[in-house]
Amino acid sequence: MNLVLTRDSQVRVMEAAVTSAEKSFGQLCSLLAAYTRKTARLRDKADQLVKQLINFANAENPELRATVRDFAEDLAKVQDYRQAEVERLETKVVNPLKLYGVQIKQTKAEIKKFKRIRNNEIKQLEKLERLRQKSPSDRQMISQAESSVQRASVDASRTTQQLEETIDAFQKQKLQDLQRIFVDFVTIEMIFHAKAVEVYSSAFQTLDSYDLERDLEDFRAKMRGVYGQCDPRPLTTTTTITSSLPWAVISQSTESTMQSRKKDAEDSEGDDSVEEDEVEDLRGRGQGQGLHK
Repeated sequence: MNLVLTRDSQVRVMEAAVTSAEKSFGQLCSLLAAYTRKTARLRDKADQLVKQLINFANAENPELRATVRDFAEDLAKVQDYRQAEVERLETKVVNPLKLYGVQIKQTKAEIKKFKRIRNNEIKQLEKLERLRQKSPSDRQMISQAESSVQRASVDASRTTQQLEETIDAFQKQKLQDLQRIFVDFVTIEMIFHAKAVEVYSSAFQTLDSYDLERDLEDFRAKMRGVYGQCDPRPLTTTTTITSSLPWAVISQSTESTMQSRKKDAEDSEGDDSVEEDEVEDLRGRGQGQGLHK
């Protein structure tokens, strides 16, 4: 009976580990999925801002028009990187956490199987005790009961060993996966922010170099009825936006990029189009070359 109690204590520890993992992974999956959706919504809002900036620039003076055009293109480029960030988060972070539900269900089934075998062992032990108390002289019945107890005990011992191996492997895999998932999470975020800083630096320089006086001169000339000093052509965005990021979405124009991303977002959350070795290559560049190179 002491051995049975020991097994019962073991299974409680194993069950607690699996239950804790089920709760923790469920919460992490829910939060990181929400994080990814929020990032996608931020991308969509930024696309709307880009469109509004283009409309605004069309009605402005030449210097401001060119400045806002360049700023809008930089902002659109950041959303290309953000789109890649969303896709990578979905593939490398959220989906692996979702898959843990199946693994946890299988592990819980193994624990349930062990409990059934353990309960059978307890049942056979109790039956033997009753026979010894009620019919101590019936050696045949007692012998049969002892054989049943022996078989149940062997079965429980074998199942306990298998369950220990299963739970040990589960725990090891859980720790490895948590490390890998959050390394991927940090890497994805780090690459996005490094690229965003690079583009925002360019946007800052564009805005900082804006020549306000030239637009004022043009505006004052118009007020005096002097025309022909500005380019009346409306803003059209045809600049190809390229990226050194291997998995970034490449747009052919600011507006076509936003339309394409909007269509993709309506169809699905996005498919991962980047090979693992490309991300590892980005990691391996280190501080020497910089993540944004």
